[in-house]
Amino acid sequence: MASFKGQAEYSVDSKGRVAIPAKMRSALAPEAKNSFTITRGFEQCINLFPLNEWERKEEQIASLNTYRSEEREFVRMIMMWADEVTLDGQGRISIPKQLMDFAEVRETALIIGAMDHVEIWNPKIFEGWRQGQGSDYATLAERVLGM
Repeated sequence: MASFKGQAEYSVDSKGRVAIPAKMRSALAPEAKNSFTITRGFEQCINLFPLNEWERKEEQIASLNTYRSEEREFVRMIMMWADEVTLDGQGRISIPKQLMDFAEVRETALIIGAMDHVEIWNPKIFEGWRQGQGSDYATLAERVLGM
């Protein structure tokens, strides 16, 4: 399993291409074949899953009961935004326009490692999201990890 960590800010070129940090690229498993599935995040960001990790997610998604409207809606939402992207020779990916519009990623992208995936944010939107969080780091860690 890939383990993406850290953060970096990169320019987005006029064709919607952004570099993925070298340390994150080096975390890719050979099975990913330098490819990712890119889709919308739960917040106003973009999620980037290595191909092999996405295959596991698709197995989970495929096991949902599409006779239930809520599960059917979730499948539709996540899959309608999904696309496959491959690293180019300069370590960049092309972000589909619909995802750039959704996340409001324009000239600059904040790239964040999030364990099994990478998140791509508009830096200003991320800062607003972070400021809007009600818990400080220690309180959140206690609630999530505390016994």
